[in-house]
Amino acid sequence: MKTLPSADTHLTESDAHEIFGWILDGETSDEEIGRFLVEMSARSETSEEIAGAARALRERLIPIDAPDGTVDCCGTGGDGHHTLNVSTAVSLLVAASGVPVAKHGNRAASSKSGAADTLEALGLDMEAAGRTAEKTLNELGICFLFAKNHHPAMGRIQPIRQKLGMRTIFNLMGPLSNPAGVTRQLIGIARPAYVPIYAAAKAKLGTERTFIASGDEGLDELSLAGGNELADVAGNDFEMRRVVAVQANLPHAPVEAIRGGDPAHNAKALEALLMGAPGPYRDAVLFNTAATLIVAGKTSDWTEGAEMGAEAIDSGRAKQLLADWIALAK
Repeated sequence: MKTLPSADTHLTESDAHEIFGWILDGETSDEEIGRFLVEMSARSETSEEIAGAARALRERLIPIDAPDGTVDCCGTGGDGHHTLNVSTAVSLLVAASGVPVAKHGNRAASSKSGAADTLEALGLDMEAAGRTAEKTLNELGICFLFAKNHHPAMGRIQPIRQKLGMRTIFNLMGPLSNPAGVTRQLIGIARPAYVPIYAAAKAKLGTERTFIASGDEGLDELSLAGGNELADVAGNDFEMRRVVAVQANLPHAPVEAIRGGDPAHNAKALEALLMGAPGPYRDAVLFNTAATLIVAGKTSDWTEGAEMGAEAIDSGRAKQLLADWIALAK
């Protein structure tokens, strides 16, 4: 077994790539991994380390074929706010707006209900959704890429993450390692000051266009509560800007207004959303839908993007899409 170095010293991208190869290939002990992850998180990961680690994970994933223009929207998790599943709902609205979505996610590692938990509570068979991912993506424009099905190397890592119960570099690696090879994304992270660091990692890996976003209160998605740090990444470069809900013609609301619960609670809220229920949850989903439609190239205007998302709900298309997905993923 290999001994991991002290994480007090920053790694080069090359060293991170090698060391995370050891970790993913089972060449180190669980205790060593836990210690290393905690130390790295305590002093904050660098863009070089994130990029190198993501490359190691990408090299070990099981890919799927995806239509041109496929996008993903997800948060890194670990923000501690335990909100309703915003990016899961965004995926349905974006797909119902004509943009294919390869939703990459997992069960909760440090929250009460991850995307997989909530979708399962809604009636989506996770195992079947994995088997039929390419089919549902091509026929319906949406799929769920259950991380455990596409990242077998993560099998021994997930129990370690759950035992630690805190965000680690693996929260950051996941969104950068979508098995559909998406080149357009909305990624929410839980640390506003960390947006440019994460954006630099994404730029090292390359992208057509990706938004990296964080609410000022540390929300791992665009927040209605106040301002948001946003990095607009294109190619191997990025620009920083500030974004607020009013740009999408949406009202402000405190984070508490979208507080979630267990999978059953979150699933009930998502069902109500798709039925047209108004309120902060709908507004938060529309804000993030607008961002995803912008990176997808469907619109360049925040208000228009939110309106497109609202129309996907109010027309019943998003609700029908979920029903069709559940029926096809058998």
